[in-house]
Amino acid sequence: MNETLNSIRNRPRFKLYTHLSPEQYEDNLRNYLEKNQDRFFGNINREVATIFVKTQDENYWKPNLALRIEQEEGTTVIRGIFGPSSAVWTFFMFLYFLFTIAWMTFFTLYYVEKQINTNNYVWALPCSFIVLLLIALTYAAARFGQYKSKDEMALLRQFAEESTFPIEKPAEQEEGTIK
Repeated sequence: MNETLNSIRNRPRFKLYTHLSPEQYEDNLRNYLEKNQDRFFGNINREVATIFVKTQDENYWKPNLALRIEQEEGTTVIRGIFGPSSAVWTFFMFLYFLFTIAWMTFFTLYYVEKQINTNNYVWALPCSFIVLLLIALTYAAARFGQYKSKDEMALLRQFAEESTFPIEKPAEQEEGTIK
């Protein structure tokens, strides 16, 4: 079984090699997208392609397949990543960062108050629990978005497998040895 195919099925990132030039790969991708325009749409150029699934629902975690097409030592390398838009990733990471810093601040205030035996920050411990709840809600929102986009993700994986697997360079040739 092909390692790249397993990688596409198991992880959000994959990398494959092909004999096609970036221009040929771009044409191949355009042709595949045209044949499947009832299910997919996207932007394709010689260096980057972004593929989306056509759906009735537009939710915040709408996944896409981002492909980066590079030339390395006479071989075309395609790097792919599945996931929501970078704006959504950035937003969730910002929330995690903000809430984590807030939790550390509130818990530190509570800890210092207990060490010096004062009652200046009695609100710090309840606030730290509230922030932990906000972290849990952020996590739940991310998991809910992933759940809602599960079918779209499966279609994007199918797109990646069908559009790139037939043109992949065999593993023996990419490493220069026969396995």
